[in-house]
Amino acid sequence: MNIHPTWVFDKSPIPDPQGRGERALKFFKALRHPKSVARNRAFELAPFWERIIKRIYGPSDNDGNRQVRTVYIQIPRGARKTTFGAGLGLLHSCGHEKVPGGACILAATAEDQAQLAFDEAKAFINADARFKRATHVVESELQLEHIASGSTLQAIPAEGDFQQGKTPYFVLIDELHVWKNRRLWRALKTGLLKTPNTLLIIITTAGRGQENLGFEEYSYAKRVASGEIVNPAYLPIIFEPPAKYDWRDEKIWHLVNPGLRYGFPDLVGMRQAAIEAEEKPADREDFKQYNLNHWSDHAAAPFVEMSVYDEGVAPIDLEALKPRPCWISVDLSSNTDLAVVFAAWRDGEDGYDVQPHFFCPKMNLREREDKTGAPYVQWERDGLITATPGNVVDFGAIETAIADLCDRFDVREIAFDPYLARQIQQKLLEKGLPVVDFRQVPSLMMPAISELERAIIARRFRHGGHPVLRFCFSNAEVERNKQQHAVRFYKSKKWLSIDGAVAAAMAVSRAAAGDDHRSLYENPAVTAEMLSW
Repeated sequence: MNIHPTWVFDKSPIPDPQGRGERALKFFKALRHPKSVARNRAFELAPFWERIIKRIYGPSDNDGNRQVRTVYIQIPRGARKTTFGAGLGLLHSCGHEKVPGGACILAATAEDQAQLAFDEAKAFINADARFKRATHVVESELQLEHIASGSTLQAIPAEGDFQQGKTPYFVLIDELHVWKNRRLWRALKTGLLKTPNTLLIIITTAGRGQENLGFEEYSYAKRVASGEIVNPAYLPIIFEPPAKYDWRDEKIWHLVNPGLRYGFPDLVGMRQAAIEAEEKPADREDFKQYNLNHWSDHAAAPFVEMSVYDEGVAPIDLEALKPRPCWISVDLSSNTDLAVVFAAWRDGEDGYDVQPHFFCPKMNLREREDKTGAPYVQWERDGLITATPGNVVDFGAIETAIADLCDRFDVREIAFDPYLARQIQQKLLEKGLPVVDFRQVPSLMMPAISELERAIIARRFRHGGHPVLRFCFSNAEVERNKQQHAVRFYKSKKWLSIDGAVAAAMAVSRAAAGDDHRSLYENPAVTAEMLSW
């Protein structure tokens, strides 16, 4: 499903019974900007932004209260959204929408982006002597104050902390797709509930993956836009390509970039970027995400398409699996990774049923959530992650989980990467459990990844839709050799997790090998050349 707000272009009437939409539009047209080439440096507002302003502020009830309380705008780069957002901030702090003592927040992704947002607001002020007389700027705090009303506008970085004592009246969120700080998000949203007639505006480009804050809001906005959810106070404005499209088609470029017809972004520059992206897969993914606003469901160099992976969401019947042989892999962790115990069962038709068990130090849950944007705390509450006390994973909990699986199922092997594992391996061996080594070296991971990829593409990898496992697969990128064979998984950022994908490859590989209880290093199929790769 793709959403294109036709009302932005069709010149249809927009209700404005109290004239608030027209009043907001007049404020914008009275602004001046130092980069403007118009007469008296008048701010040049594109017609599509004019329509959006009227739609936000026009519809209201008989008491004059604005209908819209939340706006979600997903638009590609180059649409001049930073300048537009700065204008909105001034409208609420210095213009007709201000309230005495009201706090207006421009929340950007990082400190440098907050500085840019503030500089745009300051540029409007410095270009107009009336503004300069009416405001007081505190550069060190990225804050300006409307002197007569005491209303303030402040730019803050998303990784910072919002002071809970403040009650915002207007909040603009920039580039939500890269936000990690759920605490700041919650503080801003709950702060808006304290005051009547507040406004939250989210302006962002598309993101990547599903287990993040941005995707949650994007999904909700699409459901409102489609009519699945009826919420008149929520205004979704989403520019994105159809489900199936040719990223090189300039008609698509114009469809999702409403500013192209007015000269921004630069069409010649887009053409050059597209030419270069033809031969560079990573650049192609960036072009589709940032220039075409396509919400990518995977990493830049994905292992598999997540839409194909998702076809394995059928529920796993563990009772039915009890008579079947089971293979277990274990991927232990450092402080910043998840630990995984992964069980796999062959289905007799070259496929696999799987069940992962994830472990994380309890003290790290919040930090992981803040670093990645993924809902680790909720996953732990839902029983999808076992949180062990302290700031390192308790290997005793992993040993207990493995022993429990061995009691319940016909476990043929427990494959460990020996790194960090010797102590727990020895304890399991003393219990008579079938422990083997599986070093995560390219010579062994290459056939393991190949078998996992084959099963997923063949729709023979059933995972039950486990969200933490999906998060791991969506982060998994592959390093390939000269023959384009995948030799290992890697992740693009430290705090992303791919451990579930690594453990899946190990378990599937051993299940594919069959009932061989020997160590991989005793297997005649594993040559000396492989072991010394």
